[in-house]
Amino acid sequence: MKFGLTIFPTESTIAPIDLGRAVEENGFESLFLPDHSHIPASRRTPYAAGGELPPEYWHLHDPLIALAAIAPVTERLKLGIGLLVMTERDPITTAKQVASLDQISGGRTLVGVGPGWNLEAMANHGLDPRKRTAVFVERVKAMRIIWTEDEAEFHGRHVDFDPIWIWPKPLQKPHPPILVGGYGPSVLERVISLGDGWLASGLHLDQDALRLRIGELNRMAEEAGRTPMPVTVQLATPELAALDAYAAMGVSRCTFRLQPREPKDVLDQIKRLAQLIQQWSQ
Repeated sequence: MKFGLTIFPTESTIAPIDLGRAVEENGFESLFLPDHSHIPASRRTPYAAGGELPPEYWHLHDPLIALAAIAPVTERLKLGIGLLVMTERDPITTAKQVASLDQISGGRTLVGVGPGWNLEAMANHGLDPRKRTAVFVERVKAMRIIWTEDEAEFHGRHVDFDPIWIWPKPLQKPHPPILVGGYGPSVLERVISLGDGWLASGLHLDQDALRLRIGELNRMAEEAGRTPMPVTVQLATPELAALDAYAAMGVSRCTFRLQPREPKDVLDQIKRLAQLIQQWSQ
């Protein structure tokens, strides 16, 4: 089981370059950064975790730019986007940005994708939220085609373009791993049809629910003629017993959330979590 970290990289916490160095130096396999273009001030869509939405949601750096800054100061660290909100992103531009990051990093990109949850934010991008799942699916499919075909074209109801030339292509072939995020009733079908793995939420699924869903995912993968799908648990519980449970249910990767506090505090959090992993691995 691999281990990574995730944080909302804001202007008031540790700088991305210092963060990337520290995460790699402390032995973590990956770093995932979230994606929100903005947060509507109306705050009509409730926060999925309950309570008030933390202010880091509207202060974070763009994850692709932050990861591009981290790439040249690290050597082994997997650079994860956790996750790209594709209902708020153009698929052609995003495909080019991800491919560029994969080239710059030497093929270390992990691409989490999801439809998002903030309905007003989608509307601000000109999207009817009622169509968000269909739009999400077509945009991810379009990016896969852009990454793998020299003359890419796509004709759908929500994404439509004639043959285009667009480089660079990703260094990883056929493309960086696509980790489909979500926890709703239809997410596993999207993992099988669109992805190379599941980006599951440790915040929204308890261990019993996660165990059942992983078993269901493996069954669906077998029926579809695919190998078992790797599972990354975002916001995993940083406790020894929880790590034992994740490993037993076949989780491939756990990522732990760092609180975006002042730089020294973030470094202390990284060191404490590295000690937990070392203790569990012994």
